[in-house]
Amino acid sequence: MLESILLGLLFIILALLGAPLFIIIAAIALVSFHAAGIDTMAVIIELYRLSASPTLIAIPLFTFAGYMLAESNAPQRLVGVARALFGWMPGGLAVVALFSCAFFTAFTGASGVTIVALGGILVPIMIKENYSKKFSLGLMTSSGSLGLLFPPSLPIILYGFVAGVSVDQLFLAGIVPGLLIIGLLAVYNAYKGIEFGIERTAFSVKNVLASVRSAAWELPLPLIIIVGIYGGFFTVTEAAAMTAFYVLIVEVLIYRDLKIREVPKVMRESMVLVGAILIILGSAMGLTNYLIDEQVPAQMFAFIEQYIDNKIVFLILLNIFLLGVGAMMDIFSAIIVVVPLILPIAQEFGIHPVHLGIIFLANLEIGYFTPPVGINLFISSYRFKETVIQLYKATFPFLIIYLIALLIITYIPQLSLFLVGLFGGG
Repeated sequence: MLESILLGLLFIILALLGAPLFIIIAAIALVSFHAAGIDTMAVIIELYRLSASPTLIAIPLFTFAGYMLAESNAPQRLVGVARALFGWMPGGLAVVALFSCAFFTAFTGASGVTIVALGGILVPIMIKENYSKKFSLGLMTSSGSLGLLFPPSLPIILYGFVAGVSVDQLFLAGIVPGLLIIGLLAVYNAYKGIEFGIERTAFSVKNVLASVRSAAWELPLPLIIIVGIYGGFFTVTEAAAMTAFYVLIVEVLIYRDLKIREVPKVMRESMVLVGAILIILGSAMGLTNYLIDEQVPAQMFAFIEQYIDNKIVFLILLNIFLLGVGAMMDIFSAIIVVVPLILPIAQEFGIHPVHLGIIFLANLEIGYFTPPVGINLFISSYRFKETVIQLYKATFPFLIIYLIALLIITYIPQLSLFLVGLFGGG
């Protein structure tokens, strides 16, 4: 017992000193299997099983496509389209930021990329048009993770793999909750636009057509993916391959934003993210198998059941726990480490695994800018040269709106399951 406590303290100290997460997870798995008298080859077997999974091929392909978009002039074109469509609304430019960030993050999966790529475009324009600096920074920081519920979001694919849930169903399930979050934020932005006295841009069909024409090759991407998958034309993996090839052709040969010699650099940068995800995933799967063999989830449920026998109370505590996890860990690590423990317990309370996935991802989306250590706060602090304390204050109103949306998503499961059932997948 004393030995286990000392080892636990050692791993905590190593984590606090900055040891890579995959090393901590792999070490815990190896020590646990050894203590249980099981050959530590079990961890390596999980790594092999991971490499044989066809679903995971989608992650590097979608990541490459997202990084290609980020390195091109796609952000400017997408902002132009959104502005032509929504500039006439109260707070139109703020609404433009929402849709631009959602589109971008859905493809990159990494909110830091969204803040860096779009923040430099949108924040100066918003301040110039009389939005307050505090509001502009709060909007951009909180919108950096907006879009993680929309296909082809990498966290959705990863959750589906870890939880053993259909990625197709998760893609459908995230659409309505994602639109709900955008809708609530858009209402708030419109209110602030009126309060700031922002001048609206007259709607012009000519401007819309011109902006759509400029981004004509990029705008159909989400539609192609959704229609292709649910129309039965291709699988998620095939959609990822098609998207990567399509974006490569569009950005290099059609728009010519990138030169051929720049493509290897984009590949290298995008695959660093993918490599980190796969290393953590392989290590965590070995640990997960040990925990399942030792019936840890069942023991956790038995313990929880002594104090919680109500689904509503469980969901409240789950949200609080996941908000903390989202603020402390990156979304990929959180999915890999926490989902295997939470999923069996949630199922005992009758929570649909697809609905759980949307709750999980919505929480982690908010965790990106939850004080004190949400990663978006620090990325924005670096990008916009503002203190983290100022960003705490700037993002607070947006945090409240996200939390309201989270409660609705949590306690109205039909929002997540409606489209799944409609298309015969539920």
